[in-house]
Amino acid sequence: MSLMDGFGRKIDYLRLSVTDRCDFRCVYCMSENPTFLRRDDVLTLEELSTIARAFTELGVERIRLTGGEPLVRTDLPVLVRKLGKLPGLKDLSMTTNGSRLTKFADVLAGNGLQRLNISLDTLEADRFAEVTRKGNLERVLAGIDSATKAGFERVKLNAVIMKGQNDHEVLDLVNFARDKGCDISFIEEMPLGAIEEERRDNTLCTSDEVRALIEPQYPLTASSERTGGPARYYKMADSDIRIGFISPHSHNFCHECNRVRVTVKGELLLCLGNENSVDLKQVLRDNDGDVEAVKAAVIKAMKVKPEKHLFGHEDGTQILRFMSLTGG
Repeated sequence: MSLMDGFGRKIDYLRLSVTDRCDFRCVYCMSENPTFLRRDDVLTLEELSTIARAFTELGVERIRLTGGEPLVRTDLPVLVRKLGKLPGLKDLSMTTNGSRLTKFADVLAGNGLQRLNISLDTLEADRFAEVTRKGNLERVLAGIDSATKAGFERVKLNAVIMKGQNDHEVLDLVNFARDKGCDISFIEEMPLGAIEEERRDNTLCTSDEVRALIEPQYPLTASSERTGGPARYYKMADSDIRIGFISPHSHNFCHECNRVRVTVKGELLLCLGNENSVDLKQVLRDNDGDVEAVKAAVIKAMKVKPEKHLFGHEDGTQILRFMSLTGG
């Protein structure tokens, strides 16, 4: 079975948030003093498993676990083991800030997690502490080392590049990825949350600008490889790693959107750049956890999935939901 939206796009990728909590306070992801959800508002392990099962039975082949920071949830390895056994699921991955990987990398790989994305915006300790507000760079670097040794199919680094803050580190980050044997993706800052538009305008660094910083040192050749997400990958002649670019501002990828998100409070978000959603938690709790009820709600929701997001300022659109509540 294939899950299709109203524009004929096949939906085969789910980003499933397991928590809104995080041990960092990254400036582009959440406010400095966030308010977290109550325990009753958060999906249980069983509810997360049921939602994942519903999507895989509808034809979804890829699931990425997101947060907040997924590893602040102590039962995450149990969820990974459950999801890894779902028939039809071809790719199970996770995005993490890396702070707890020295403890969890081997356990996650052993329980069936196949790929890992680790956020790393800077290699400068003071700047790292400033961007994350609470993070410890050495702890994350140790986590990356643990991940590269744990046996995942691929480990990728994600870097949000901001002008005047970390754009001078683009080549340093590429060289670090080359040394570690990790792929790396450069991401344009998502326009989510109540952050001053002037700050965003001044710090937005486009994918073309990042690529221009790399090309003089490492000429890039377009690759046809894809991982199911929006990244466009490039190769270097002297390295096996891939460099990816995710460009929600400068190179809109809506026409081939194949993904939806479910927040930790059970909202099925049909588009990153729109507020429309469907409350799957309510569906679950009104129907005693019935997977068929969830499937019916998902199929119905696909009919109203928007054609595209509108991230420009001229339309007056502002999404007040921070990335930590959106789910990666």
